[in-house]
Amino acid sequence: MRVLVIGSGAREHALLLALGRDPQVTGLIVAPGNAGTARVAEQHDVDITSGDAVVALAREVRADLVVIGPEVPLVLGVADAVRAAGIACFGPSKDAAQIEGSKAFAKEVMAAAGVRTAASEIIDNPANLDAALERFGPPAGDPAWVVKDDQLAAGKGVVVTADRDVARAHAAGLLESGHPVLLESFLDGPEVSLFCVVDGETVVPLLPAQDFKRVGEGDTGPNTGGMGAYAPLPWLSDDVYRQIVTQVAEPVAAEMVRRGSPFSGLLYVGLAITSKGPAVVEFNCRFGDPETQAVLALLESPLGQLLHAAATGTLADFIADSGELRWSDGAAVTVVLAAENYPGRPRVGDVVVGSEAEGVLHAGTARRDDGSVVSSGGRVLSVVGTGADLPAARAQVYEILRSIKLPGSHFRSDIGLVAAEGKISL
Repeated sequence: MRVLVIGSGAREHALLLALGRDPQVTGLIVAPGNAGTARVAEQHDVDITSGDAVVALAREVRADLVVIGPEVPLVLGVADAVRAAGIACFGPSKDAAQIEGSKAFAKEVMAAAGVRTAASEIIDNPANLDAALERFGPPAGDPAWVVKDDQLAAGKGVVVTADRDVARAHAAGLLESGHPVLLESFLDGPEVSLFCVVDGETVVPLLPAQDFKRVGEGDTGPNTGGMGAYAPLPWLSDDVYRQIVTQVAEPVAAEMVRRGSPFSGLLYVGLAITSKGPAVVEFNCRFGDPETQAVLALLESPLGQLLHAAATGTLADFIADSGELRWSDGAAVTVVLAAENYPGRPRVGDVVVGSEAEGVLHAGTARRDDGSVVSSGGRVLSVVGTGADLPAARAQVYEILRSIKLPGSHFRSDIGLVAAEGKISL
């Protein structure tokens, strides 16, 4: 099986490595890729937002399966074009991808499926903003305002703040740019990311993970695309894990089928485990970054066969034949090495020393003609450590990070720390 992976980040690098462990995968191709993915896969350039371009490349490289990593091509319908060309594609249709592309659509699906989530209100008129702010946030009893861009924002469209002026400024800026705003009530409790491979009403959950969105230590500073993650979650019981699957993922998958937009691909469920039980924060229509890097580091089941089964409508048969997914014992931790000034406009073009080390996945990198690797984006590398338990995995990942040099770079030193110290409880 020849697999074409679409994307250029650390998520795609992790997917390629996991796919390469599948004995039925005979060829790996990535487009457009980066300096790291070029070492493990045949690399091509492509406009990932063009269905015609992706189809043409898939035919050229004789791909048996196309795996679309980023959300933008999925929301634009690239997976539809690939399937229409008769090529198996792991990734939801344009209609189904609206579960990430529009938060208002996701709220409608959850309401119809009976899934717990935050109370919310869509604002599309600046004249209604101030009155709506009074219905959410501290005046309403919540500890903070939660203001979200209703559309795609690369993980940076959310502001959670106790400062009304900050909340209002973020909302006003979104409205001025033509984006509707979603105001939500605040959800208490630790957050969980759960990936589910979905084929219609068949849902196969992966290991739960926890993501760290804020740029600074102790979850301070602005939101980013993600600064690190760990898996599994030692504090999350099997009962709550199963509750998420049966009360959130499965009802949503069934509702999408009922609507005539069955989901086929990776459904990312982001939740808060509140005092009243799990409640959905958001859905994504693809593998999340950086959680993918930690989760796939522990996967022993053949990823190519799993994704191909979902893409061809045979996921239920695959699980019936092979049984539940197999995982390595222990834990994995991902820490993102970011460029100077990220999540603002990052400094780029600096040489990265140590980027070829074991456990290093590339994201914002490029290779010069002289062979050196340079930074080309905000999140430059994802470094993955594994170990017998969370403290051991943390020790390994930070040992690797100490060997990497990039001028002005920064990373969080507390990824998974609170959980490793046993300080998270439900």
